[in-house]
Amino acid sequence: MRDKELYQKILCIDSPWLVKEVTLESKSNTIEVEICRDDKESVNCPKCNKVCPRYDEVERRWRHLDTCQYQTILKSRVPRVKCIKHKVQQVSVPWAEKNSRLTLLFESLIIDWLKEASISAVSKQLKLSWKQVDGVLQRAVTRGLARRAKQTPKRLGIDETSFQKRHEYVTVITDMVAGTVIDVIDDRKKIPLEKSLKKLGKEALSRIDCVAMDIHKPYISAVKNVVPDAGAKIAFDKFHVIAHLTKAVNKIRKEEHDALMEEGDESLKGSRFLWITGKENLRSEQESELKKIKSIAVKTSEAWMFKEYARGLWSFPAKQYALRAWKKWYSEASQSELTPIKKAAEMINNHLQGILIAITKNATNAKGESMNNKIQHLKKIAYGFRNRRRFKNAIFFHCGGLDLYPKAMNLIENPL
Repeated sequence: MRDKELYQKILCIDSPWLVKEVTLESKSNTIEVEICRDDKESVNCPKCNKVCPRYDEVERRWRHLDTCQYQTILKSRVPRVKCIKHKVQQVSVPWAEKNSRLTLLFESLIIDWLKEASISAVSKQLKLSWKQVDGVLQRAVTRGLARRAKQTPKRLGIDETSFQKRHEYVTVITDMVAGTVIDVIDDRKKIPLEKSLKKLGKEALSRIDCVAMDIHKPYISAVKNVVPDAGAKIAFDKFHVIAHLTKAVNKIRKEEHDALMEEGDESLKGSRFLWITGKENLRSEQESELKKIKSIAVKTSEAWMFKEYARGLWSFPAKQYALRAWKKWYSEASQSELTPIKKAAEMINNHLQGILIAITKNATNAKGESMNNKIQHLKKIAYGFRNRRRFKNAIFFHCGGLDLYPKAMNLIENPL
């Protein structure tokens, strides 16, 4: 098989396109494949598909998959047509998308790489500019969102994740069953969340069985305004509830540490992890260390006990038993002299209905938290994001469950 026939075959190029010439440039380690279009064949407007007169030709070049150690470039003089309705338009080519200077197969390779590494790493390995690789990611997300079927989640998770320092956040809405991101909202406010939820449609909203979230007023208000019978569906999951108690414990630890330090006692120095971690997750030596300082840090120890007591109240099979246990816990916590614990207990009691729903429906935002960890990892390997658009697109790319790959017409219709 001669070189032109070989590339005609491996590029899956059919009439009216054909490989005219293949040139090996040894000095630059490149192969140039020139493709031409049969002049006798009619040309169509890429927007309305009507046969139109030729206007002119423009030379275009595309980076393709390497041939062995040689970088492969496709080049072609692509016709432009003059459409009555759409004016001058460039004819579509079967090996690349509009406005891309990379072939469909090469974009697919870049997408595979982007799933494993950062934009900077991929651009370095494939000898592309950062902007070119970012463009592939942006196009992949755009086509993936356009193809995505209408979302009908049974269980939603609503959580915040940090975008940058200075308390800048985005809100992530997750399908808790599928484990995929439905939407990313620029802040933690009520109105944007309402608008996002409304996009699901009334029918989909009515099918939602549970919405797991933090005890955050704008989130609660937005869901109540949009989701039918939201009062029986909003669930404050264990992770977020215990997080409030953990903050209270840590605040008391800091206060007690400062007081002990004034007396020259450094017993609480470096002990933060011991107090905020669940006791079942401590190693034996850490348990021993915690036991030693409990008698010294009396206030912190009392707060820690309230936190651990609450952590054990999520295993009741029936609502009445869970309610009775939480009421008992609240009675004891509200009588404590530890102000941060009393405040946390009051907040929990005011939202006890949502906690009971989480317990009885076994609702957890674990997938949401797992998603949050994944998002923060993406931010770490990218060394942060310059703007929210790129941050959101990175989340959709890695966590949206989207069909990201370009559909090559000839490659799909005539697979090798």
